[in-house]
Amino acid sequence: MPFPDTNPSLAKALAQRGYADPTSVQSAVLTPEADGRDLLVSAQTGSGKTVAFGLALAGGILGEAASMPATHAPLVLVIAPTRELALQVHAELTWLYEFTGARILSCVGGMDARREARLLAGGCHFVVGTPGRLKDHIERGNLRLDELEAVVLDEADEMLDLGFREELEFILSTAPASRRTLLFSATIARDIAALARTYQQNALRIDTVAANQPHADIEYRAVRVAGHELEAALVNILRAQDSRALVFCATRDTVRTLHANLVARGFTAAALSGELSQAERNAALSALRDGRAQVCIATDVAARGLDLPDLDLVIHADLPTNKATFLHRSGRTGRAGRKGVSVLLVPPARRRRAELLLREANAQAVWVDPPTPEDIRAKDEIRLLNNPQLQETPGEIELELGQKLLARSSPEIIAAAFVKLAQAHLPRAANVTILPPEAQRPTRAPHTGKASHGPVSEGTWFRVALGRKQNADPRWLVPLICKAGGVSKQEIGAIRIFERETKFEIAAHAASAFANAANAQTEARIEPAAPPSSPSRARTQFSERGDFKTKAAPKPYAPKPGGKLSEQQRRRQNKASRH
Repeated sequence: MPFPDTNPSLAKALAQRGYADPTSVQSAVLTPEADGRDLLVSAQTGSGKTVAFGLALAGGILGEAASMPATHAPLVLVIAPTRELALQVHAELTWLYEFTGARILSCVGGMDARREARLLAGGCHFVVGTPGRLKDHIERGNLRLDELEAVVLDEADEMLDLGFREELEFILSTAPASRRTLLFSATIARDIAALARTYQQNALRIDTVAANQPHADIEYRAVRVAGHELEAALVNILRAQDSRALVFCATRDTVRTLHANLVARGFTAAALSGELSQAERNAALSALRDGRAQVCIATDVAARGLDLPDLDLVIHADLPTNKATFLHRSGRTGRAGRKGVSVLLVPPARRRRAELLLREANAQAVWVDPPTPEDIRAKDEIRLLNNPQLQETPGEIELELGQKLLARSSPEIIAAAFVKLAQAHLPRAANVTILPPEAQRPTRAPHTGKASHGPVSEGTWFRVALGRKQNADPRWLVPLICKAGGVSKQEIGAIRIFERETKFEIAAHAASAFANAANAQTEARIEPAAPPSSPSRARTQFSERGDFKTKAAPKPYAPKPGGKLSEQQRRRQNKASRH
């Protein structure tokens, strides 16, 4: 359906941008029922919320006029959770109100507050900002709200999650009681509903999100990855997809490390985290938007609310902590009717966590292996053969040079040189381990309360040159084994610690992949071994629950000087006599 009747100046801007039909949230806020009322709106990311509230406000601040009225104080205040989102909203409103003469200012942390104060003193129609910076300008008298007609809270759930409740309550309490309040949120949780009841009047509830439904335009994939090959799998996914990507990490340190490693491999990459200055963050986003960067590595906080129009791929290098974060991350792609792909990197130890996350999000994911170098070479071949330049009619200069090349070399040599030049800039694919399908793993036996003497099924023994002489301990040996061979704790059976080495058992279904992975790593030398012929002085077993059981040889009950036993020795002696 076409856009409902709207202001001619805004209609012109929409047509210029190619907006023919409104999204569901845009249609909902433009109904007669919503006209002039407070709105409580839940909508998916990428659904066109900024244009929606921009259109919804036009009737009150423009009416039928073609241009905005003169004003010294802002008519509309838009509050966003992050600097990036505030600047993004500022850009959207700027083109939407381009032909109205509207003056739109941004006030965000990390920018020059004195410059913002000077611009505010000159008058404006819209102010878009972050809660902390807006509160500061209000308290300093730089931002007047006495002429305010509407307040918009964009991504309200994000603002509460980030701890901005106090700032929001201050701003809303300072604004005129007669204003409209438009509250937009991905979900209407209890705290959002409470905020709406306090600061909205007779609000119209608009819900365009189906309960517990993931984004319909996103394909979800879960990639089985060996624990020590997360970066290698990421590299191969980026190479195979060959599209603009956003990679999410849990910490700033991981962002920094991964960004450096990808750049070293030949990727054009940008980093986005809270430790960067606003200028650096803006530069990273600009590089991704204009194609100078193929991939952006970011933390959750830094990437909140981002709108990257041509983003086709989201990769969760670190698993999201909850359903909301997962859906929010994934929602950076598949926007405005485009298709997108959301990829989870899942090592064996995180398999069950990933399955639970997907189930909670009601997302149907396809479980796949990471692309191999052979897979990538096949994709590179297809892309090369379909190169548009091979279909174009060459110009006279190109034909002349081509004939000179043919006079000097055979077509085969020229073609080979073309292939070499076309692929020279491509990062090298990494070697990856293909793990056995999860379905082939044996089911875990119910826990009996006793320690297991090995894996569920008969396993294969390996050795590592770390023993009691090196203070070997299961508490750090098991993580080392898991990392080295890409296995989970449940796939480790009995562990025997000797003087100069440790032998351990790996479940039969995982032994082959474990051996390949362990052979490729350099942290500790691990190799196949014969089963131990006799138990060590201290036998350490790994239970089905992942608990360690250590059974040490009993100490001799030597009497204390004078022939008397200690209380502890008497208890041990009595216990031994009962057995």
